[in-house]
Amino acid sequence: MSQFVQSLHEVFERMGRIETRRMFGGHGIYHDGRMFALVASDTLYLKADAQTLAEFEKRGLPAFGYEREGRRTEMSYRQAPEEIFEDREEAARWGRMAWETALRSGAPKRARRPAAKKGKGKAR
Repeated sequence: MSQFVQSLHEVFERMGRIETRRMFGGHGIYHDGRMFALVASDTLYLKADAQTLAEFEKRGLPAFGYEREGRRTEMSYRQAPEEIFEDREEAARWGRMAWETALRSGAPKRARRPAAKKGKGKAR
C-alpha cells in the first residue's frame, strides 16, 4: 500500500474509521461499508452525483476515467480538491458529501459467495 493511501486515514480522521481495499491497480476507500472514494496513481477521487457535481465542476475537478479498447469511460468519481490534504474540516466536509452520495446510490453490493461444491454422497 502506498504512503499516499495510508495517509488517507489521517486526512479523513474526522469522519471516523475508513478502510482501504486494493482494486484494479488502485484502492477503494470505504466508510461504514460504502465506497465513497478511490485512489488511482496516487490521485484521490470522491464519489459524485447530480446533487454534488456542481461543487466539483466549479473547481474544474476532472472525472476519473479509463480507456479500454479505444473508448474512454468516465465514472461517477471526481478528483478531490487539494485543500482537503491541509484542512481536516474540509476533508470531513468533502468526505461526508461523497459518503452521502454513496448512500444515495443504493445498497452496497454484497460479496459473492463461491458456489457450493457438489460432493459425492455415500451410497446407502
